[in-house]
Amino acid sequence: MSSLNIVVIGGGAAGFFSAITAAETFPDATVTILEKNRTVLNKVRISGGGRCNVTHACFDNRQLVKHYPRGEKPLRPLLNVFDATATVQWFEKRGVPLKTEADGRMFPGTNTSDTIVDCLLTTARRLGISVRTSCGVSTLTRDEQNRWLLHLYTDEVLTADRVLIATGGYPKADGYSWLPEPSDSLVSPVPSLFTFNVPDNPFLSLAGVSVPDAKVSIIGTKQEQRGPLLITHWGFSGPAILRLSAWAARDLAELDYQFTLRINWTPDLNENQLRVALQDFRQQNGRKQVISQNPFALPSRLWQMMATEAGIAETQRWADLPAKPLNRLTERLTNNQFQVMGKSTFKDEFVTCGGISFGSLNPQTLESKSQPGLFFAGEVLDIDGITGGFNFQSAWTTGYVAGLNIGK
Repeated sequence: MSSLNIVVIGGGAAGFFSAITAAETFPDATVTILEKNRTVLNKVRISGGGRCNVTHACFDNRQLVKHYPRGEKPLRPLLNVFDATATVQWFEKRGVPLKTEADGRMFPGTNTSDTIVDCLLTTARRLGISVRTSCGVSTLTRDEQNRWLLHLYTDEVLTADRVLIATGGYPKADGYSWLPEPSDSLVSPVPSLFTFNVPDNPFLSLAGVSVPDAKVSIIGTKQEQRGPLLITHWGFSGPAILRLSAWAARDLAELDYQFTLRINWTPDLNENQLRVALQDFRQQNGRKQVISQNPFALPSRLWQMMATEAGIAETQRWADLPAKPLNRLTERLTNNQFQVMGKSTFKDEFVTCGGISFGSLNPQTLESKSQPGLFFAGEVLDIDGITGGFNFQSAWTTGYVAGLNIGK
């Protein structure tokens, strides 16, 4: 019997990981990676500011899955096969120790993504995996012997016994149209992980100012997140905004990215608690100027703008502050509302919410139920995480599981 011919479509993190796992698990198989671009592992190379945020130092899988707005349930049993601990060990075993930063993100000790790219390329080469670039697949059909026929854009046709799709997410549903999967296996894709555009915004002049802790929510929904927030030239960004965009991805798509954002700049206090805190501060600092004396350790430029917006004069002392501007200041601190008029993709870490549904796959192997011999891994699936290494972890996990089963 001739050796099994496995073709992986997509030369990204999930594609390489599944190909390597398949080649290690089934050493007699021929494994080929096809990549439509001229270079492979492009997202690995540019992610994390060129450092590659490989995974997150969350080694309790029950906690880890809580960082996935979509895919939490099906990912949980897959992590029992390959989790963050396994990722760290996998790279260490191949001479790439990872280091953990204060926020839990894990990077290669060398601080450059080239180390991860080189590790994957070297491992693939050592295993005899063929990597073909500028090789886009236009359609996928079967011949009379039930083998896969991969029709390339160059008019070449390749045959394969098993095919693994690891092309990443497509921004629109028609991106998936070349797949032989039934249409009901697709969860319509929408963007995730983006920043908010607020064009008519007095804070635009504060671009670059960041707040270590703020609560952000979308009025009219239950969506709310808390964390660092960054004021930008176009609106708002930072981890709190990106997390909110991920968890609210479907809601925001339905709203066509036109909605009201609420920011509480003092997230430990509601409006009533803030009033009490301001009165206490006022009694103790009555002779000091409001604009220069900030009770909440907010960046001084942000505090000054809020005070000015509330109608507080530069020379106004705390003791003489009238009720109206104090009320306005309280409202701005706890219930600052902004009209969002669109989104901007966050750097190069664009992620899609949606993709091939787990319900259309064997949950243990990631093989298509309707198309035997067709497997899926990575972001082409309906799975996405927030920033911090979670999207790469799902790529390693699903790539490993698919690669482990593709030759059976």
